[in-house]
Amino acid sequence: MKPEGGLDKRKAYILATVVYEYVATAEPVGSNTLTQKYNLGVSSATVRNELAELEAGGYLVQPHTSAGRVPSDAGYRTYVDELMQPETLGVEDRRRIRDDLRDASRELDEVIDEATRLLGRLSNNLAFVTKPQLDTQSFKHIQMIWLSPRTGVAIVVTSLGVAAQTLFELATDVDADSLTRLSNALNVRLGNRAMRDIRELDVRAAVEELQLADELGGAVLAALRSARANEAPSIAASGTQHLLDQPEFHDLRKVRSILRIIEEQKTLYDLVADAMTNDAPSVKIGAELGVDEMSDLSVVTVPYRFGESAIGMLSILGPRRMPYARLLALASASAENLSERLSDVEIR
Repeated sequence: MKPEGGLDKRKAYILATVVYEYVATAEPVGSNTLTQKYNLGVSSATVRNELAELEAGGYLVQPHTSAGRVPSDAGYRTYVDELMQPETLGVEDRRRIRDDLRDASRELDEVIDEATRLLGRLSNNLAFVTKPQLDTQSFKHIQMIWLSPRTGVAIVVTSLGVAAQTLFELATDVDADSLTRLSNALNVRLGNRAMRDIRELDVRAAVEELQLADELGGAVLAALRSARANEAPSIAASGTQHLLDQPEFHDLRKVRSILRIIEEQKTLYDLVADAMTNDAPSVKIGAELGVDEMSDLSVVTVPYRFGESAIGMLSILGPRRMPYARLLALASASAENLSERLSDVEIR
Protein backbone atom coordinates (compact mmCIF):
# COMPACT_ATOMS: atom_id res chain seq x y z
CA MET A 1 0.00 0.00 0.00
CA LYS A 2 1.60 3.24 -1.17
CA PRO A 3 0.60 6.83 -0.31
CA GLU A 4 -0.50 7.39 -3.90
CA GLY A 5 -2.76 4.34 -3.74
CA GLY A 6 -6.35 4.41 -2.56
CA LEU A 7 -7.50 3.60 0.96
CA ASP A 8 -10.45 1.44 1.82
CA LYS A 9 -13.26 3.03 3.80
CA ARG A 10 -12.11 1.84 7.22
CA LYS A 11 -8.50 2.87 6.77
CA ALA A 12 -9.61 6.26 5.45
CA TYR A 13 -11.83 6.80 8.48
CA ILE A 14 -9.10 5.77 10.91
CA LEU A 15 -6.56 8.03 9.18
CA ALA A 16 -8.97 10.97 9.35
CA THR A 17 -9.59 10.24 13.03
CA VAL A 18 -5.85 10.10 13.80
CA VAL A 19 -5.36 13.48 12.09
CA TYR A 20 -8.29 14.99 13.98
CA GLU A 21 -7.10 13.65 17.35
CA TYR A 22 -3.47 14.63 16.82
CA VAL A 23 -4.41 18.15 15.74
CA ALA A 24 -6.50 18.50 18.89
CA THR A 25 -4.03 17.06 21.41
CA ALA A 26 -0.51 17.22 19.90
CA GLU A 27 -0.01 13.72 21.37
CA PRO A 28 0.71 10.55 19.34
CA VAL A 29 -2.49 8.58 18.83
CA GLY A 30 -2.78 4.92 19.85
CA SER A 31 -5.39 2.24 19.26
CA ASN A 32 -6.79 2.48 22.81
CA THR A 33 -7.45 6.20 22.42
CA LEU A 34 -9.25 5.64 19.14
CA THR A 35 -11.46 2.81 20.39
CA GLN A 36 -12.32 4.61 23.64
CA LYS A 37 -13.09 8.05 22.18
CA TYR A 38 -14.51 7.20 18.76
CA ASN A 39 -17.18 4.81 17.57
CA LEU A 40 -15.05 2.82 15.14
CA GLY A 41 -17.15 -0.33 15.38
CA VAL A 42 -14.11 -2.63 15.54
CA SER A 43 -11.86 -4.05 18.26
CA SER A 44 -8.70 -2.45 19.55
CA ALA A 45 -6.70 -5.27 17.94
CA THR A 46 -8.23 -4.50 14.56
CA VAL A 47 -7.44 -0.83 14.99
CA ARG A 48 -3.83 -1.72 15.87
CA ASN A 49 -3.54 -3.74 12.66
CA GLU A 50 -5.01 -0.91 10.60
CA LEU A 51 -2.63 1.60 12.18
CA ALA A 52 0.30 -0.69 11.38
CA GLU A 53 -0.80 -0.97 7.76
CA LEU A 54 -1.26 2.80 7.49
CA GLU A 55 2.26 3.22 8.84
CA ALA A 56 3.60 0.67 6.38
CA GLY A 57 1.86 2.57 3.60
CA GLY A 58 3.55 5.83 4.57
CA TYR A 59 0.48 7.61 5.96
CA LEU A 60 1.54 7.48 9.62
CA VAL A 61 4.81 7.46 11.53
CA GLN A 62 5.63 6.26 15.04
CA PRO A 63 7.89 8.74 16.91
CA HIS A 64 8.93 6.10 19.47
CA THR A 65 8.50 2.34 19.63
CA SER A 66 6.10 2.50 22.56
CA ALA A 67 4.26 5.60 21.34
CA GLY A 68 1.18 5.97 19.22
CA ARG A 69 1.26 7.25 15.65
CA VAL A 70 1.23 10.70 14.10
CA PRO A 71 0.39 11.66 10.50
CA SER A 72 3.19 11.85 7.94
CA ASP A 73 3.27 14.41 5.14
CA ALA A 74 1.53 11.84 2.94
CA GLY A 75 -1.10 11.26 5.63
CA TYR A 76 -1.83 14.96 5.93
CA ARG A 77 -1.91 15.29 2.14
CA THR A 78 -4.41 12.46 1.79
CA TYR A 79 -6.50 13.97 4.56
CA VAL A 80 -6.56 17.43 2.97
CA ASP A 81 -7.16 16.23 -0.58
CA GLU A 82 -9.58 13.37 0.00
CA LEU A 83 -10.92 13.06 3.54
CA MET A 84 -11.31 16.54 5.01
CA GLN A 85 -14.81 17.93 5.28
CA PRO A 86 -15.12 21.62 4.30
CA GLU A 87 -15.84 23.91 7.23
CA THR A 88 -18.06 26.96 7.29
CA LEU A 89 -16.82 29.91 9.30
CA GLY A 90 -19.03 30.93 12.22
CA VAL A 91 -21.19 34.04 12.14
CA GLU A 92 -19.13 35.77 14.84
CA ASP A 93 -15.84 35.27 13.03
CA ARG A 94 -17.32 36.47 9.74
CA ARG A 95 -18.74 39.55 11.42
CA ARG A 96 -15.42 40.35 13.07
CA ILE A 97 -13.52 40.09 9.80
CA ARG A 98 -16.04 42.29 8.00
CA ASP A 99 -16.18 44.94 10.72
CA ASP A 100 -12.44 45.14 11.34
CA LEU A 101 -11.62 45.57 7.66
CA ARG A 102 -14.42 48.06 7.22
CA ASP A 103 -12.97 50.22 9.99
CA ALA A 104 -9.45 50.20 8.51
CA SER A 105 -8.12 53.29 6.75
CA ARG A 106 -8.68 53.76 3.02
CA GLU A 107 -5.00 53.40 2.17
CA LEU A 108 -3.80 50.18 0.55
CA ASP A 109 -0.97 49.42 2.99
CA GLU A 110 -3.14 50.06 6.05
CA VAL A 111 -5.89 47.73 4.84
CA ILE A 112 -3.37 44.97 4.07
CA ASP A 113 -1.70 45.40 7.46
CA GLU A 114 -5.02 45.23 9.30
CA ALA A 115 -6.05 42.10 7.39
CA THR A 116 -2.73 40.48 8.33
CA ARG A 117 -3.02 41.31 12.03
CA LEU A 118 -6.61 40.09 12.11
CA LEU A 119 -5.79 36.80 10.40
CA GLY A 120 -2.88 36.17 12.76
CA ARG A 121 -5.13 36.66 15.80
CA LEU A 122 -8.01 34.55 14.50
CA SER A 123 -5.81 31.70 13.24
CA ASN A 124 -3.44 31.73 16.23
CA ASN A 125 -0.63 31.24 13.72
CA LEU A 126 1.64 33.39 11.60
CA ALA A 127 -0.29 35.23 8.90
CA PHE A 128 1.33 36.90 5.92
CA VAL A 129 -0.25 38.75 3.04
CA THR A 130 1.43 39.73 -0.21
CA LYS A 131 0.63 43.11 -1.64
CA PRO A 132 -1.16 42.89 -5.02
CA GLN A 133 1.10 41.17 -7.56
CA LEU A 134 2.93 43.91 -9.34
CA ASP A 135 3.31 42.24 -12.69
CA THR A 136 -0.42 42.79 -13.11
CA GLN A 137 0.03 46.53 -12.60
CA SER A 138 0.33 48.99 -15.43
CA PHE A 139 3.14 50.93 -17.05
CA LYS A 140 3.11 54.61 -16.08
CA HIS A 141 6.16 56.10 -17.73
CA ILE A 142 9.75 55.69 -18.77
CA GLN A 143 12.41 58.38 -18.67
CA MET A 144 15.58 58.02 -20.76
CA ILE A 145 18.25 60.25 -19.22
CA TRP A 146 21.35 61.27 -21.23
CA LEU A 147 24.64 60.99 -19.36
CA SER A 148 27.15 61.09 -22.23
CA PRO A 149 27.04 60.48 -25.98
CA ARG A 150 27.14 56.71 -25.40
CA THR A 151 25.67 56.20 -21.92
CA GLY A 152 22.37 56.90 -20.22
CA VAL A 153 19.89 55.73 -17.58
CA ALA A 154 16.41 54.34 -18.18
CA ILE A 155 13.90 54.74 -15.33
CA VAL A 156 10.67 52.72 -15.46
CA VAL A 157 7.75 53.50 -13.14
CA THR A 158 4.57 51.42 -12.73
CA SER A 159 1.17 52.32 -11.32
CA LEU A 160 2.14 51.40 -7.76
CA GLY A 161 5.21 53.57 -7.87
CA VAL A 162 7.74 50.79 -8.40
CA ALA A 163 10.79 52.13 -10.25
CA ALA A 164 13.74 50.38 -11.85
CA GLN A 165 16.82 52.30 -12.90
CA THR A 166 19.02 50.71 -15.54
CA LEU A 167 22.30 52.07 -16.87
CA PHE A 168 22.83 51.47 -20.59
CA GLU A 169 25.84 51.80 -22.88
CA LEU A 170 25.67 52.27 -26.64
CA ALA A 171 28.02 51.52 -29.50
CA THR A 172 27.08 54.74 -31.32
CA ASP A 173 26.49 58.30 -30.19
CA VAL A 174 23.05 59.57 -29.23
CA ASP A 175 21.95 63.04 -28.15
CA ALA A 176 19.73 64.03 -25.22
CA ASP A 177 16.94 65.17 -27.55
CA SER A 178 16.68 61.73 -29.13
CA LEU A 179 16.30 60.10 -25.72
CA THR A 180 13.60 62.59 -24.77
CA ARG A 181 11.70 61.93 -28.00
CA LEU A 182 11.93 58.19 -27.43
CA SER A 183 10.69 58.54 -23.85
CA ASN A 184 7.70 60.58 -25.01
CA ALA A 185 6.84 58.15 -27.79
CA LEU A 186 6.99 55.14 -25.46
CA ASN A 187 4.87 56.88 -22.84
CA VAL A 188 2.17 57.59 -25.41
CA ARG A 189 2.31 54.09 -26.87
CA LEU A 190 2.56 52.13 -23.60
CA GLY A 191 0.82 54.37 -21.05
CA ASN A 192 -1.50 52.44 -18.71
CA ARG A 193 -0.80 49.14 -20.47
CA ALA A 194 -0.42 46.13 -18.18
CA MET A 195 3.29 45.46 -17.73
CA ARG A 196 2.79 41.82 -18.66
CA ASP A 197 1.20 42.85 -21.99
CA ILE A 198 4.10 44.99 -23.24
CA ARG A 199 5.87 43.19 -26.10
CA GLU A 200 9.22 43.68 -27.79
CA LEU A 201 7.39 44.63 -30.99
CA ASP A 202 5.84 47.64 -29.22
CA VAL A 203 9.25 48.99 -28.27
CA ARG A 204 10.90 48.24 -31.59
CA ALA A 205 8.08 50.01 -33.45
CA ALA A 206 8.59 53.22 -31.45
CA VAL A 207 12.34 53.18 -32.10
CA GLU A 208 11.81 52.57 -35.82
CA GLU A 209 9.27 55.37 -36.19
CA LEU A 210 11.78 57.83 -34.73
CA GLN A 211 14.54 56.41 -36.96
CA LEU A 212 16.79 55.79 -33.98
CA ALA A 213 19.44 53.10 -33.54
CA ASP A 214 18.13 49.58 -32.87
CA GLU A 215 20.33 49.29 -29.79
CA LEU A 216 18.14 51.87 -28.05
CA GLY A 217 15.29 49.40 -28.28
CA GLY A 218 17.49 46.87 -26.55
CA ALA A 219 18.23 49.38 -23.78
CA VAL A 220 14.51 49.98 -23.24
CA LEU A 221 13.72 46.25 -23.19
CA ALA A 222 16.47 45.66 -20.65
CA ALA A 223 14.98 48.37 -18.43
CA LEU A 224 11.51 46.79 -18.68
CA ARG A 225 12.93 43.37 -17.81
CA SER A 226 14.67 44.89 -14.81
CA ALA A 227 11.42 46.50 -13.67
CA ARG A 228 9.58 43.21 -13.93
CA ALA A 229 12.36 41.41 -12.07
CA ASN A 230 11.87 43.80 -9.16
CA GLU A 231 8.14 43.23 -9.04
CA ALA A 232 8.00 40.53 -6.35
CA PRO A 233 5.44 42.06 -3.98
CA SER A 234 6.25 43.18 -0.48
CA ILE A 235 4.78 41.16 2.35
CA ALA A 236 3.02 42.08 5.58
CA ALA A 237 3.39 39.49 8.37
CA SER A 238 1.86 39.20 11.83
CA GLY A 239 1.57 36.61 14.58
CA THR A 240 5.09 35.21 14.77
CA GLN A 241 4.66 34.92 18.55
CA HIS A 242 1.91 32.34 18.02
CA LEU A 243 4.47 29.86 16.70
CA LEU A 244 6.26 30.03 20.04
CA ASP A 245 3.09 28.81 21.77
CA GLN A 246 2.96 25.61 19.71
CA PRO A 247 4.44 22.49 21.39
CA GLU A 248 6.33 21.65 18.17
CA PHE A 249 8.50 24.73 18.61
CA HIS A 250 9.75 24.56 22.19
CA ASP A 251 13.21 23.80 20.78
CA LEU A 252 14.77 27.26 20.67
CA ARG A 253 17.29 26.29 18.00
CA LYS A 254 14.50 25.21 15.71
CA VAL A 255 12.56 28.39 16.42
CA ARG A 256 15.57 30.60 15.69
CA SER A 257 16.13 29.02 12.29
CA ILE A 258 12.44 29.37 11.42
CA LEU A 259 12.30 32.99 12.54
CA ARG A 260 15.41 33.79 10.53
CA ILE A 261 13.76 32.40 7.41
CA ILE A 262 10.50 34.22 8.07
CA GLU A 263 12.40 37.49 8.16
CA GLU A 264 13.46 36.90 4.56
CA GLN A 265 10.48 38.11 2.56
CA LYS A 266 11.67 36.35 -0.58
CA THR A 267 11.41 32.97 1.17
CA LEU A 268 7.82 33.67 2.21
CA TYR A 269 6.99 34.87 -1.30
CA ASP A 270 8.51 31.73 -2.85
CA LEU A 271 6.22 29.60 -0.66
CA VAL A 272 3.12 31.00 -2.34
CA ALA A 273 4.36 32.12 -5.77
CA ASP A 274 2.91 29.12 -7.60
CA ALA A 275 -0.46 29.68 -5.90
CA MET A 276 -0.46 33.14 -7.49
CA THR A 277 -0.08 31.53 -10.89
CA ASN A 278 -2.86 29.03 -10.26
CA ASP A 279 -5.16 31.67 -8.72
CA ALA A 280 -6.73 29.06 -6.41
CA PRO A 281 -6.57 28.06 -2.73
CA SER A 282 -3.66 25.77 -1.92
CA VAL A 283 -2.11 23.85 0.96
CA LYS A 284 1.59 22.98 1.18
CA ILE A 285 2.63 20.48 3.81
CA GLY A 286 6.04 19.87 5.37
CA ALA A 287 8.64 18.93 2.77
CA GLU A 288 6.44 20.43 0.04
CA LEU A 289 7.59 23.85 1.24
CA GLY A 290 11.02 23.05 -0.14
CA VAL A 291 12.93 24.44 2.86
CA ASP A 292 14.55 21.95 5.24
CA GLU A 293 14.18 24.19 8.29
CA MET A 294 10.44 24.46 7.62
CA SER A 295 9.71 20.75 7.26
CA ASP A 296 7.56 20.81 10.42
CA LEU A 297 5.36 23.59 8.99
CA SER A 298 2.48 23.90 6.57
CA VAL A 299 1.03 26.88 4.75
CA VAL A 300 -2.56 27.54 3.69
CA THR A 301 -2.94 30.12 0.92
CA VAL A 302 -5.96 31.80 -0.65
CA PRO A 303 -5.84 34.48 -3.39
CA TYR A 304 -7.60 37.83 -3.13
CA ARG A 305 -8.36 40.34 -5.85
CA PHE A 306 -7.45 43.98 -6.23
CA GLY A 307 -9.20 45.55 -9.18
CA GLU A 308 -9.88 43.51 -12.30
CA SER A 309 -6.55 41.78 -12.66
CA ALA A 310 -4.21 42.27 -9.70
CA ILE A 311 -3.80 39.28 -7.40
CA GLY A 312 -2.40 39.05 -3.92
CA MET A 313 -2.08 36.05 -1.62
CA LEU A 314 -3.34 35.67 1.93
CA SER A 315 -1.52 32.90 3.83
CA ILE A 316 -1.38 31.19 7.21
CA LEU A 317 1.86 29.50 8.27
CA GLY A 318 1.86 27.11 11.21
CA PRO A 319 2.73 23.59 12.33
CA ARG A 320 1.77 20.63 10.13
CA ARG A 321 -0.57 19.79 13.01
CA MET A 322 -3.00 22.55 12.03
CA PRO A 323 -6.80 22.50 11.65
CA TYR A 324 -6.70 22.70 7.86
CA ALA A 325 -10.46 22.93 7.27
CA ARG A 326 -10.91 25.80 9.71
CA LEU A 327 -7.89 27.71 8.46
CA LEU A 328 -8.99 27.36 4.84
CA ALA A 329 -12.41 28.68 5.81
CA LEU A 330 -10.83 31.53 7.76
CA ALA A 331 -8.44 32.47 4.95
CA SER A 332 -11.22 32.26 2.35
CA ALA A 333 -13.56 34.52 4.32
CA SER A 334 -10.72 36.98 4.94
CA ALA A 335 -9.77 37.00 1.24
CA GLU A 336 -13.38 37.58 0.22
CA ASN A 337 -13.78 40.52 2.60
CA LEU A 338 -10.35 41.93 1.74
CA SER A 339 -11.15 41.87 -1.99
CA GLU A 340 -14.38 43.73 -1.32
CA ARG A 341 -12.68 46.26 0.96
CA LEU A 342 -9.91 46.97 -1.54
CA SER A 343 -12.44 48.20 -4.08
CA ASP A 344 -12.54 51.40 -2.00
CA VAL A 345 -8.88 51.96 -1.14
CA GLU A 346 -6.57 54.73 -2.21
CA ILE A 347 -3.19 54.09 -3.81
CA ARG A 348 -0.50 56.52 -2.70
